[in-house]
Amino acid sequence: MASAGGPSGVVGISVRPDSSAACLFQKVGARSNSLPGAAPVQVRRCHNKARNGQAIRCAMATGKEQGAVTTASSDQHKGGLRGKLNKVVLAYSGGLDTSVIVPWLRENYGCEVVCFTADVGQGAIELEGLEKKAKASGACQLVVKDLREEFVSEYIYPCLRAGAVYERKYLLGTSMARPVIAKAMVDVAKEVGADAVAHGCTGKGNDQVRFELTFYALNPELKVVAPWREWDITGREDAIEYAKKHNVPVPVSKKSIYSRDRNLWHLSHEGDILEDPANEPKEDMYMMSVAPENAPSEPEYLEIGIIAGVPVSINGRDLSPASLLAELNEIGGKHGIGRIDMVENRLVGMKSRGVYETPGGTIMAAAVRELEALTLDRETMQWKDMVALKYAELVYAGRWFDPLRQSFDAFMENITATTTGSVTLKLYKGSVNVASRKSPYSLYREDISSFENGEIYNQADAEGFIRLYGLPTRVRAMLEKGI
Repeated sequence: MASAGGPSGVVGISVRPDSSAACLFQKVGARSNSLPGAAPVQVRRCHNKARNGQAIRCAMATGKEQGAVTTASSDQHKGGLRGKLNKVVLAYSGGLDTSVIVPWLRENYGCEVVCFTADVGQGAIELEGLEKKAKASGACQLVVKDLREEFVSEYIYPCLRAGAVYERKYLLGTSMARPVIAKAMVDVAKEVGADAVAHGCTGKGNDQVRFELTFYALNPELKVVAPWREWDITGREDAIEYAKKHNVPVPVSKKSIYSRDRNLWHLSHEGDILEDPANEPKEDMYMMSVAPENAPSEPEYLEIGIIAGVPVSINGRDLSPASLLAELNEIGGKHGIGRIDMVENRLVGMKSRGVYETPGGTIMAAAVRELEALTLDRETMQWKDMVALKYAELVYAGRWFDPLRQSFDAFMENITATTTGSVTLKLYKGSVNVASRKSPYSLYREDISSFENGEIYNQADAEGFIRLYGLPTRVRAMLEKGI
């Protein structure tokens, strides 16, 4: 399932309705209902306690909308085909699957459906017309939250600082996005008084685990509904037929031959010809980066400022986490950086093939790794690399809120406290190479590393060191030769 998202710059808004009328959410600053073709509505504003200072507003509908909600309210009282739920918060993208899930939840659980959309940087195209689609599908509310800064600072940066990479290549783009979305869903469920949450992940993928482990960790009392594991819909044609039967407008957007997931960190591609690992990806598949051979013929140098293991600036300009990553995506994509083609082991046991574009993330990871070469000693670096492997596995498996990952995070934060300085990188036709490293905490000493003799390191001392260090090797050889 594509990640649920929300329009750029839209503040999250939600309320607990104080009547049975449908709640139609407006963007902050809107003067009236913005739904195309909607009947005029009278607006009564109601205020609940806002989280993180976000505005909360509610428009109460009358007329035709009022009649539509009366039906939903009736469904709520009598229950559904599979049981009874009061209100469900659904991770909503506006595509065919999630549009169909809305009436399916109402039919099978007799509940109100609150659609939730998170903006994690998937782009404006995926976020257009969501309010209209949600209402047309039968939802009583659409809640939108901009999670971009939180996503980068609280999820991406800890993984970056840890050096977490899954199976040698994957920079965990989707794995990091799911817990931030699921956490927001738990918050929204509390705000609107929902007793359940739902997602549109299939029963074959990793995302179902990532969503549900977050739900369990943050609110184990919430019921979880996963329609793909329950319903009889088996494919796109079944979903279209169900939509027509329940008067749900079928999304008219062009169906991609690839399954894609996009956020501020990466863009993934799966399906179609990629299902055969022998097939080379087609160039027209890529969306965030140019082919390296078509990148500029002149290299570009970037100075990345880093404090305590996380980037803070580009060429001396301080930027917010999300702004910094967005800018590096543009620069890296222009130079064809960050393309990865891999076969990975899914958590559920099967192998899958995916192609990932992570231009900005690839640049960030290279910069942090190169600075660590100055600031970490050998033993610390080796332990960090070992812990990073397990850290990546936990994130990939959806165990973001596990005490073990949180403990690993405390370890990473402590040992990278001195990973501060700057790294200058050379970007050229798909490659990222280090040109310069500087840190006030550098463990590199020119007076020690120089080939010239110095006061701290006497080359003659190496003889005794080698004799002692090589003693086990000599003893073994003496035994073999009968000495």
